[in-house]
Amino acid sequence: MAQLWGGRFTKETDQLVYNFNASISFDQKFYRQDIKGSMAHVTMLASTGILTEEEKDTIMQGLQSILDDVESGKLKITSEYEDIHSFVEAVLTDRVGDAGKKLHTGRSRNDQVALDMKLYVRDELEEIEDLILSLLKALHKIMKENIDTYMPGFTHLQKAQPVTVAHHVGAYMEMFKRDYDRLNDIYDRMNYCPLGAGALAGTTYPLDREQTAELLGFYGPTLNSMDSVSDRDYVIEFLSALSTIMMHLSRFSEEIIIWNSNEYQFVEIDDAYSTGSSIMPQKKNPDIAELVRGKTSRVYAALTNILVAMKGIPLAYNKDMQEDKELTFDAIDTVKGCLALFTGMVSTMTFKKDRMEASAKGGFTNATDAADYLVNHGVPFRDAHGIVGQLVLYCIDRNIALDDMTLDEFKAISPVFENDIYDAISLETCVSKRNTIGAPGMEAMKKVIEINENFLNAVEIEE
Repeated sequence: MAQLWGGRFTKETDQLVYNFNASISFDQKFYRQDIKGSMAHVTMLASTGILTEEEKDTIMQGLQSILDDVESGKLKITSEYEDIHSFVEAVLTDRVGDAGKKLHTGRSRNDQVALDMKLYVRDELEEIEDLILSLLKALHKIMKENIDTYMPGFTHLQKAQPVTVAHHVGAYMEMFKRDYDRLNDIYDRMNYCPLGAGALAGTTYPLDREQTAELLGFYGPTLNSMDSVSDRDYVIEFLSALSTIMMHLSRFSEEIIIWNSNEYQFVEIDDAYSTGSSIMPQKKNPDIAELVRGKTSRVYAALTNILVAMKGIPLAYNKDMQEDKELTFDAIDTVKGCLALFTGMVSTMTFKKDRMEASAKGGFTNATDAADYLVNHGVPFRDAHGIVGQLVLYCIDRNIALDDMTLDEFKAISPVFENDIYDAISLETCVSKRNTIGAPGMEAMKKVIEINENFLNAVEIEE
């Protein structure tokens, strides 16, 4: 097939070279964005007098027919064409005649592909924001329902201090709120239109780039034509944000995997998000959590790919930049799938409250509060720390919790202890008296839950 750029060349392109150069196998994902951009371009060309209204109407009808036929499956995008731009223009010309050949007036494939990629990333970014919002709603519900569900908090995977499920899940709520805001920041930075930049130096045609930008929902046109066609910062930022999202999902997945283990038994994962063993009938495996954890590496690979591809490219467009697509598409699909499945998993997951509370008691998570009790009764903190260390060793030797000690046993180690020690080291007291904002106490958590409620309501209004 004759190429759009074939006039300069006297020999046919070798088939292997053609296949290596072609991008239709993956950039066909752009068909909707490419046609949408062409419709805006042709509308602008007519408004500036470069095309007649009749030519505009003919081309617009042709473009709409291509869009309709591709989406209905009547028209197939095949490898006969080098890229999606060639496909649309060739089919358009075949359907409407010479008017179709005027579609490309005042633009290059360089600014065209830059536009298509931006439109595609923008559309996918908005879809991922919606998926994060669904996850945030699920986490918010868990927080509201578990404000007094006690569990051990950990450092170094060692039981440290008692918290609640609401507080623990709230940490992930903050992470995913940041992810949502991060995507908004990227949207605002990237939302400028490159169409009209030409190959790299603009065009002599009197284009109205502001109109094109407005038609396509951009804030305005890009301000440097060389940067317009060679900028992939927004792809790098987007993939960085997706990598951070996956890192957060992976961390949470790791905890769910641990919580689901026989040793912990903190959660019961719904059957729909678990699988069994082909040989061991007792097994119930957290496969979705494990796959989310594993698929994180795919998204990291996409980010590394674009960073390495862009690092040595001089201005302006270079064919290396075609490598911005395939792994980016895979990363987007991976993140969307992981967010949807993870949200379903946590929404249906059951917390074993008695088991979590017993684990908090058995792990001496109230040891710090026992030390605070002594300090509040006049014992220097360093001495109090040593006394509670003796208490813990005493309990370990007898396989009991601090709560199980008798008052005589407490007094044998320090006469300062009185009967009110039991209230001081109860999980309820340990948690409830921590009420600075951000802490797990009930009053503090209620304030945070209200803040989250306002955040979600504000996002819903924006949507």
